[in-house]
Amino acid sequence: MTDVSRFVDKPVKATQVHQGLLHRLGAHEDLNFLLTNRIPRMAATRLMGRISRIRSRLFTALALWVWRRFTDLDLSEAAKTRFESIHDCFTRELKPGARPIDQREDRWCSPCDALVGAHGPIEDGLVLQAKGMPYRLAELVGPSVDLSPFAGGHYTTLRLTSSMYHRFHAPCDLKLEHVTYISGDTWNVNPIALKRIERLFCRNERAVLKVRTAQGVPMLLIPVAAVLVASLRLHALDVRLHLQYEGPNEIPADAHYPRGAEMGWFEHGSTIIVITPPGVSPLEGIEAGDQWRMGQALWTVDG
Repeated sequence: MTDVSRFVDKPVKATQVHQGLLHRLGAHEDLNFLLTNRIPRMAATRLMGRISRIRSRLFTALALWVWRRFTDLDLSEAAKTRFESIHDCFTRELKPGARPIDQREDRWCSPCDALVGAHGPIEDGLVLQAKGMPYRLAELVGPSVDLSPFAGGHYTTLRLTSSMYHRFHAPCDLKLEHVTYISGDTWNVNPIALKRIERLFCRNERAVLKVRTAQGVPMLLIPVAAVLVASLRLHALDVRLHLQYEGPNEIPADAHYPRGAEMGWFEHGSTIIVITPPGVSPLEGIEAGDQWRMGQALWTVDG
């Protein structure tokens, strides 16, 4: 049997130096943009989808060793420590109790582990993807979604990096009523691309989840795909939403989720944009770049 232990990270000084160098290279904006966006994105995404499902513990161990050179991948909270494929790792479940759920009725929780991105009030139907880069909310969600309940509300952008936990959960007791699937491109959604590509979220593949709380308050959860991702699975649907999906774009749903219940997952890192109506706003003091965990209070609800 092949010994894969040599691919497990060890506290070797040379390894730390090399990893630090790779992190610095990844942080170089021009190089990062070139490597993640000036490539055949759709083909690379489809290829990654096939590679991620290769069932081999040796190959998976090698792949994760390489991935750790570029990211801060931490599997200490994973429910299992041995993975059959890259897909198996990146869609991993967590140990019970790893994400305590805030139960206060006047708070809504973060649906996922994420870095907070642009957020703020919806003004004249416009929201921001980055400073100085507005886009129309109507273009993001498509013509079939009624945005009138969200006039004067708020938007919150949550970015999941590739190393994060990729499942997302109900921020409060809610019912999923409808899913609108919108096919599109697979631009990287990191901050570098958001500062350079206008209306990026409106270009990428995405799904609009129309939900309503137990008290009847509407909310939109909008998972947006990205390069190497472009695949979304919802427990409420018996299909996987991805680049080769050929089913209907408007999908009725009738699924109830208690606060903190798992709704679905990405197959890599990406973004969830949350649209809330007047009376529901992000907690004061939240800034772009803040890291949030699933289950932590993120929005406050007016009494």
